Amino acid sequence: MSIAGSRSRRLAKAVLRAREVSILIVILAVFGITTVYNHSFADPLSVQQLLVGASVMVILAVGETLVIITRNVDLSIGSVLGLSAYVVGDLFAHNPHLPVLLGFLAGTFVGLFCGVINGAIVAIARVPSLVVTLGTLYAIRGIDAIVVNGIQINPSSIPSSFIGIGYETIIGIPWIFVIASALVLVVGYVMRTFRPARDLYAIGSDPDAALLAGVPARRRIFFTFVISGGIAGFAGGLWLAEFATVSSVAGLGYELLVVAAVVVGGVAIFGGSGTVLGAGLGAILLNTINQALVAARISAFWDEALAGALLITAIAFDRYLFLRRERALRVRMAARVTT
Repeated sequence: MSIAGSRSRRLAKAVLRAREVSILIVILAVFGITTVYNHSFADPLSVQQLLVGASVMVILAVGETLVIITRNVDLSIGSVLGLSAYVVGDLFAHNPHLPVLLGFLAGTFVGLFCGVINGAIVAIARVPSLVVTLGTLYAIRGIDAIVVNGIQINPSSIPSSFIGIGYETIIGIPWIFVIASALVLVVGYVMRTFRPARDLYAIGSDPDAALLAGVPARRRIFFTFVISGGIAGFAGGLWLAEFATVSSVAGLGYELLVVAAVVVGGVAIFGGSGTVLGAGLGAILLNTINQALVAARISAFWDEALAGALLITAIAFDRYLFLRRERALRVRMAARVTT
């Protein structure tokens, strides 16, 4: 057996074990089965709509991944998206010639402000993130309802150049999906390359050990919530570009779908492992299943049921892998002691 052949086989096994590859295979399987049932599902326009529909979820999943890796969770992202989407729409309604970039910056700023509040309470006051973000979920949604006050932003109030980001394409790929993919690639590179980002894995794996190693855990956790909020605010602008209208219910229920997508994508709910690429693929998978149910004329209620089933399965699988690794580590340690 040659050394090169052995390395090739090990590489092939590693690739097949990667959660990202498994999710990609499932996405292709769902797409293929649905296409056999309904041939129009594979039409270029249908594929473009599939990518557009997944884009905002992919972007939200990136921010949520950073938080969950540190053993926390951000349940306020759907409310932040809704509030930022309305703020951007209202700005355009009163300032028709406002540059598109400033619109996105405004939405991002709203998200950053919400993220600072979440991060400060979690990291500084040391209140559990589940409690904090559940509270801000309702608080921000209430503020959104007060600000909106029954008013709905219509497409006529939004600049066509801004709306174009939601449906225009480049070489057949929707711009909004290009933006989402670029964000995944950039954040994925940062998570692999820079120490502050790698520290997030250390915090999620063992917070006490991370503190002993000199990792500024509270500062890192604070900034993950700030970044998650900023990304949710930016996603609010893209949501407005996609739908060209916004009301007080924008982003309602997104938080649980995003958490499901992240966990299904291989990010351990117990923290310490996972990638933004896997989370993005998890978002695409859930959206593909949703669209497949529509194409197959199956009740949309099954979409939530399947998302919940996938979430439970992913958590159980991650727990199984954790216990298996823990047992293997104990066996190796015992073997070293005996030798």
